[in-house]
Amino acid sequence: MSTAASSAPLNSPRRVLAASLIGTTIEFFDFYIYATAAVLVFPKLFFPESSNDAALLQSLATFAVAFIARPVGSAVFGHYGDRIGRKATLVAALLTMGLSTVAIGLLPTYHDIGVAAPLLLALCRFGQGLGLGGEWGGAVLLATENAPPGKRAWYGMFPQLGAPLGFLLSAGTFLLLGRVLDDASFLAWGWRVPFIASALLVIVGLWVRLNIRETPDFQKALEQGQRVRLPMREVLFGHGFAVLAGTLAAFATFVLFYLMTVFTLGYGTSTLAYAREDFLLLQMVGILFFAAGIPLAALYGDRHGTVKAMLWATAGIFVFGLLFQPLFQAGHPWQVLLFLSLGLFLMGLTYGPCGTMLAGLYPVQVRYTGASLSFNLAGILGAAPAPYAATWLAGKFGIAAVGGYLCVTALLTGLALLAINRRQRGVAAGTP
Repeated sequence: MSTAASSAPLNSPRRVLAASLIGTTIEFFDFYIYATAAVLVFPKLFFPESSNDAALLQSLATFAVAFIARPVGSAVFGHYGDRIGRKATLVAALLTMGLSTVAIGLLPTYHDIGVAAPLLLALCRFGQGLGLGGEWGGAVLLATENAPPGKRAWYGMFPQLGAPLGFLLSAGTFLLLGRVLDDASFLAWGWRVPFIASALLVIVGLWVRLNIRETPDFQKALEQGQRVRLPMREVLFGHGFAVLAGTLAAFATFVLFYLMTVFTLGYGTSTLAYAREDFLLLQMVGILFFAAGIPLAALYGDRHGTVKAMLWATAGIFVFGLLFQPLFQAGHPWQVLLFLSLGLFLMGLTYGPCGTMLAGLYPVQVRYTGASLSFNLAGILGAAPAPYAATWLAGKFGIAAVGGYLCVTALLTGLALLAINRRQRGVAAGTP
């Protein structure tokens, strides 16, 4: 990836890292408050005529809608990100996500307008996915395309830190609401607070992003006339290997995270009978390990390569899949804490270098579109069905089957990473 400076003034490192971090933190906060509400609130308020299990599955189905929208966001925002620039596109993506989130907090429930309520909920969820589909790739490029030589993985991990920070804000908000409100007040209006309050965070994020310049790599591509007319077509027909291998390389990353957050929250509070606030607190401790793993993996990635860093993490994910049944049990909160901390630490190790690795698969003129597409297709393949499939597997075959599901995804991701590594070594050696 080129890091040569163009004639345009350079962004200061502090401003670049702040802009890439704060945007993804806001976006993931918005995304996770929906994930939490999809387990704790929406089954009761938007699907009340179904049984408890059916309502949860229907709610998780609306959760999956965003992952279908994310590749659409990749195409739309990626097109403009590769045509007009990273900065303006990132501002538009943040606005799309923010407005959709606030709208969820204002929605009437099934009791108010009937079946139109879950339909509107799904529409707003689509808007969230659309915005995040354009946000992530732009934030990663904002960081990596401003990085000095030898620091791409370190810079590229800052937008990745937005995921644990956004989750901590989300879980902390719901934990606080659970402590100060009774269940009736929480269901009546309390759940709306984080959705509406996210508007304040969006305003801060917009202010930061409006005060950055275009990245040197994109500015250089403009000066050299390297823009392509239809970036998505170029990606699909000119970089098919990168799309397929990149998608599978991020597959286990998505499955692991949404098993450790959405699925464990639902299973832990219903089947294992842990209190909602207690389990959210356990998850928040585990997220600290998630955050710790990200910079460690980035340091390793800059020294030994991001693909190798993800290969080691994927091997750990496979082993962790074998530990689901012995560790995730009722009546053992310290054991569950170990389970969550270990799984989320592995998540940090695979997630930290993921953005830099995907960005490196594509040339600058289609990098926004390509990296976003691979990442968000992995979301459809991995994250969208993960909570739903895991809930079904656990009910049908027991918790060990969920661990087996994770092991299979780790194998597929490992094979994709090996293929990428082989391709990169062949290019370096000058062979096809």
